[in-house]
Amino acid sequence: MSGAPTTGRMLDISDLAVSRGPGDVLRDVNLAVRAGELAVLLGANGAGKTTLLDAVSGLVTPRAGRIRIDGREVSGLSRAGRARLGIRHVEQGRAVFADLTVAENLLVSAPRARHAEALGPFPELEKRMHVRAGLLSGGEQQMLVLARALLSPASKRATGIRLLLLDELSLGLAPIVVARLLPVVRSLTERGITVLLVEQFAHLVLPIADTVHVLDRGSIAFSGTPAELEASPGVLHKAYLSV
Repeated sequence: MSGAPTTGRMLDISDLAVSRGPGDVLRDVNLAVRAGELAVLLGANGAGKTTLLDAVSGLVTPRAGRIRIDGREVSGLSRAGRARLGIRHVEQGRAVFADLTVAENLLVSAPRARHAEALGPFPELEKRMHVRAGLLSGGEQQMLVLARALLSPASKRATGIRLLLLDELSLGLAPIVVARLLPVVRSLTERGITVLLVEQFAHLVLPIADTVHVLDRGSIAFSGTPAELEASPGVLHKAYLSV
């Protein structure tokens, strides 16, 4: 493969294989996400969805394959180096600094003068700025994690967020909270942010997705539009019963 940029693709994964333990979790994964797109990655528990995000953000090292961000090969970059390119990874579990206030959590990512741009989608947090994050509800904690991800690191070398990797947004949250957060995630693409959203429950995210990718036992079983996936119900049936 040449090193030339791939026009219009923010994320381009080629022939990716990742091993954890004795075998491959991912094998021969090819996946592309266009700039400004909201792409959803579906699959059963154990299909390799989290591992794929970990490989893109630099948490794990692939055994084989290539990962490009806006045409640039990033496989040799550290996690910090990828973050400077604008990659933000929101992992499972709503990791907040529980003993710090909401305001202090945001200060970890950027100076106070920049907080308004991240709080815009989450007016609920503005009333909770002096509350310790550990006392927030699960939904408020997820809002805080997302707000923090929208802020650039306090580094002159860093690029603003360009690619958001979001792992299991709905995990442990009430349906009404998920319904509140999903339109916010959709709106990020209007700000020029590309989103790759991992989810187990297809019905929650298909209405907001531009494209859908289905992982089945570590390999991509489907890539297309939500309408194309709905026209092929056997794809999800097989993926969710085969793990």
